Amino acid sequence: MNFTERYKLLTIYAMSFMYVFIGIRHFTNPQYFLDIVPPQLPFKLFLVYLTGLIEIVGGVAILLPKTRRSGAYLLIFLLVSVFPANIYLYVSETPQGLLGISKMDALIRMPFQTPLILLAYWHSKENHPNWVAFVSSLVFIPTIIYFLSI
Repeated sequence: MNFTERYKLLTIYAMSFMYVFIGIRHFTNPQYFLDIVPPQLPFKLFLVYLTGLIEIVGGVAILLPKTRRSGAYLLIFLLVSVFPANIYLYVSETPQGLLGISKMDALIRMPFQTPLILLAYWHSKENHPNWVAFVSSLVFIPTIIYFLSI
């Protein structure tokens, strides 16, 4: 296994841990996630638990080569699905106040969905164009640092 393959495997393990950890938090601290569910959506607690379950399943699935592709696409679906919560967090002072973040913090948070989607796509299969591997490798460390800081 060369350096690039080992690095990619490291990113898979790290992202898996992150998704499983955050997924578990949906169950242990649902209020945090309820605070950023847009008010127009019904069944908020169900949605928090569902997205937590999807994070856990996707995080575990990317660990295993046989389920990695399905897990990665499940995570991409999740990241796109929860983006309205990031928009709501940015446009509404209510969740900003509940989470203790500023409007600027919410704005900075929004673009991180893109590298998360890119990383999940990179993890979805063994071979991608070189640019996908290169950009994914570059965005991994700042993305992890950012999410560890929030």
